[in-house]
Amino acid sequence: IDSATLELRHRIGRGPFGDVWLATHHQSTKDYEVAIKMLHPINKDQMRVVVDKFKDLVSKSQGIENVCLLRGVSIISGRICLVMKFYEGCVGDKMARLKGGKLSLSDVLRYGIDLVTGILELHAKGFLILNLKPSNFLLNDNDTAILGDVGVPYLLHSIPLPSSDMIMRLGTPNYMAPEQWQPEVGGPMSFETDSWGFGCSIVEMLTGAQPWSGKSIDEIYNLVVIKREKLTIPNAIPPPLEKLLQGCFMYDLRSRPSMTDILHVFKRLQNSEEEEYWSFWRGIDSRGIRKSSAYLGYTEWFLSKDQLQVGDTVRSRKPANSCKHENMDVPEGKVVGLERDTTDSDGFALVKVHGVHDPLRVHVSVLERVTKDYLASGDWVRLKYGVADKRCSPVGIVHSINREGIVAVGFIGLPTLWRGTSSQLQMAKGYSVGQFVKIKAFVVTPRFKWIRKDKRVWATGRISHVLPNGCLEVEFPGALPFGQEHGSCLADPAEVEVVDFSTCEGVVEKIQHLQDFHWAVRPLLAAMGLLASMKLDHARFYIWI
Repeated sequence: IDSATLELRHRIGRGPFGDVWLATHHQSTKDYEVAIKMLHPINKDQMRVVVDKFKDLVSKSQGIENVCLLRGVSIISGRICLVMKFYEGCVGDKMARLKGGKLSLSDVLRYGIDLVTGILELHAKGFLILNLKPSNFLLNDNDTAILGDVGVPYLLHSIPLPSSDMIMRLGTPNYMAPEQWQPEVGGPMSFETDSWGFGCSIVEMLTGAQPWSGKSIDEIYNLVVIKREKLTIPNAIPPPLEKLLQGCFMYDLRSRPSMTDILHVFKRLQNSEEEEYWSFWRGIDSRGIRKSSAYLGYTEWFLSKDQLQVGDTVRSRKPANSCKHENMDVPEGKVVGLERDTTDSDGFALVKVHGVHDPLRVHVSVLERVTKDYLASGDWVRLKYGVADKRCSPVGIVHSINREGIVAVGFIGLPTLWRGTSSQLQMAKGYSVGQFVKIKAFVVTPRFKWIRKDKRVWATGRISHVLPNGCLEVEFPGALPFGQEHGSCLADPAEVEVVDFSTCEGVVEKIQHLQDFHWAVRPLLAAMGLLASMKLDHARFYIWI
């Protein structure tokens, strides 16, 4: 849009990415009242890249239901501007006018359905929102909720920004998922990242209180990322909604509900009578994780993401945070029938296994779909030589494989999921919580800071968490609690190796590994050695006498 046709009137808002202005768009036949999102200054060498991204957004968002109408892109005073239709109010304004600042449950469900409808369409076009909050939920003349932010943080996530403070943030801190804070390290960001922001918004709409209200940015980071705390969910809501919101705040984005799951629950609740809430809840609870799969450690939302079909090749699902299968009732088989409601993810599959005459009847939650290359979600993979990207670790975790063969993988160093084909990948050794690891001998400078046992030897630590991109959080229980080496580190899975008693050569290495289990082992062994020495000296004394 030619900037000469835009007349700025006055500023009506300010956010982390720029200012919002009320303006008039002068055209030959008619003048339009518009809102202009004017971004903070961007480096000149990045202007064309950003403009092209926004033009692509404008083109792909046309005609999407419940998403603000984007009229075009312009540059005013050297700043990139997104020109959109002006809407009189927003959900945040409506809340501010109500007693207690909160909405009725019926309004929350109605607005939620409006918003998720738009979010799903943007996701289908490949856009993440990353800035969901009530002040960005606009209202049209029919009191329909309209998505007012169409992914500005996502479009800017790879663009160098003049402000170092802006580089740290990919959204509004109060509504940001853990992986948004440092997506290259704790990521990747994906569609379920928006589930967290949506959950925060719903809690605010129900309670009238902003998430983490009164907390500084550093305090929110410490609560959400370091301590892994979750928002308090109001009790006086239907149990299905409570269960859904709990899922939205799972630390691992793979365990959160998808927007499709959210839409399903909201529509069921909207169409249910008060007395039907509990029956719906019982259905959710019974179908989520059956006793046969409870030990696996997956949420119902994780299990609902990949629906089995007749003809799929499947195998028994391994437990969460585990590298190996504990129960291989189905080492490999083919689905020949399904026993379930076509609208439900619950049920049983009939699986034909080689060497077994009759098909096995297996609950779908304990099965996982595998490709012809025997690859499944959750597997560890390595980028083949020639495909590897210098920005990222070559080792990562598979998040999904669609039926067209496109594999989505989380890698350290990439803010979003890598997408490619299984031919570009090979199986890699996996890691799980509880394993002891150390930096490989040939690694001189690891990706992340790591402590040393002495000047020549890397310390051995125990994996406490495995992030969705394969990044390992490692603690050092063998380090003295008051020493400089005490604490935890991150590790690139491509740079470490497992340490256990079977890999230790000789008694000395085994004793050294025993000291890795707890810092108290070291003085205990020293005391035992001293005691043994004293007893030996005592025995020698009596022999001498």
